[in-house]
Amino acid sequence: MALILPVKGIAPKFGNNIYLAENCTVVGEVTTGDDCSIWFNTVVRGDVHYIKMGNKVNVQDGAIIHCTYQKAPVNIGNNVSIGHRAIAHGCTVHDNVLIGMGAIVMDHCVIGENSIIAAGSVVLENTIVEPGSIYAGIPAKKVKNVDQDNFKDLIERISNNYVMYSSWFKEETQKP
Repeated sequence: MALILPVKGIAPKFGNNIYLAENCTVVGEVTTGDDCSIWFNTVVRGDVHYIKMGNKVNVQDGAIIHCTYQKAPVNIGNNVSIGHRAIAHGCTVHDNVLIGMGAIVMDHCVIGENSIIAAGSVVLENTIVEPGSIYAGIPAKKVKNVDQDNFKDLIERISNNYVMYSSWFKEETQKP
């Protein structure tokens, strides 16, 4: 069963149709929307500031979401995929964003809607990622614009797939 803990009297609040992997950790002032999934070995730690997630957010295996004490909360929009072992720390991520595997997004960054942060990239503190763009590298820089015709289908497919994947695990845990 997932480790869900209050911190200073504030417990996480979850929307409808949520999947929490049995070894994920969610603590403190964390609020999710509907159809979210938090996967294996993931830590979502709202102990020093709040974390808010929209609908259809998937936080994949080994990812970390955390904040900076009294300075930098985390706000995540709708249809956001945070890849395996990625870190989102004290940042704002708008709707329809893919943060690739192993990427790091640091304090006070703003990731514009319909964007991709490439796998392994490091988005330095205070970086503003333009909507509809792809950022890659260390430090992450804009490499090109996203082909919006294909992107909407891609991010919607990933979000929907994670809702489907989570249903498989829910079905297994509900068997007698």
